[in-house]
Amino acid sequence: MPVDPYLLLLLGTVGLAALLPARGTAADVASGASTAAIALLFFLYGARLSTREALDGLKHWRLHVTVLACTFVIFPLLGLAARGLVPVLLTHPLYQGLLFLTLVPSTVQSSIAFTSIARGNVPAAICAGSFSSLVGIVVTPLLAAALLGSSGGGFSADSLLRIVLQLLVPFLAGQVVRRWIGGFVTRHKKVLALVDRGSILLVVYTAFSEGMVQGIWHRVSAARLGGLLVVEAVLLAVMLALTWYGGRALRFGRADRIALQFAGSKKSLASGLPMASVLFGAHASLAVLPLMLFHQMQLMVCAVIARRRARDPLEPSERTGERTAATA
Repeated sequence: MPVDPYLLLLLGTVGLAALLPARGTAADVASGASTAAIALLFFLYGARLSTREALDGLKHWRLHVTVLACTFVIFPLLGLAARGLVPVLLTHPLYQGLLFLTLVPSTVQSSIAFTSIARGNVPAAICAGSFSSLVGIVVTPLLAAALLGSSGGGFSADSLLRIVLQLLVPFLAGQVVRRWIGGFVTRHKKVLALVDRGSILLVVYTAFSEGMVQGIWHRVSAARLGGLLVVEAVLLAVMLALTWYGGRALRFGRADRIALQFAGSKKSLASGLPMASVLFGAHASLAVLPLMLFHQMQLMVCAVIARRRARDPLEPSERTGERTAATA
């Protein structure tokens, strides 16, 4: 079972915030730096996304619509259904974090990696993940405002304005200047990936520092965390089954079903953490805990599934395609 090294860094950041939370002036500086880091993060997202590739991906619109439906319709419906588990398994704050988890976009990098390992439709996974991230910048905050309401940390017109200014405006700015800096971004993508991850670590430290100062962690017991893990395991299992067998019912080929399963059943930690910081403010630490746990769970389970799918026999059309490519 793989353990994401970056998750270990995230947990280390949480530990640092628990031992040395930012207070007073330091907290103000960390909050300002976190705000700037989120804007930079979404600017780089915009600068990386090729508009031409996204438009080319529309040719496979049935698959992309299905992925979006899984991400922003079925997932949230399951999240709403979990409301019945409060207070038996989940506290209300943990449920809010779980519901927020169901609203964030799908992943890009891990969906592509697992689709490739399983010999699925990699171009479709790339486009599906990109579409989900793009749509999520607008849809996730709107869904959160509608489904979480004022209990989610004070949603208001001012909250939505902050979302536009911190997330959408930088993203659009990145798209506008992509024609001039796209080459630079491509050549230095490894360095910029470190900037991405460093920005997210700063966001996590700021959020969990605020939580420590407010003493919210005294409200979470080991039993409640265990209940959360059980609920998330069921949620992931349901989505993995729906995407695989639903893809078969929709008459997608094997390669497309693999892309659908990995892109439609996963949630993005990279997109969700900054969004939670903007949406929840001082309540963000508990809001992102379910997402962090789900992130590791989906990596472990999907790694096993990808290896098993790689041993599946190819369909006749796929074997024909491989022979044609080899001849060429």
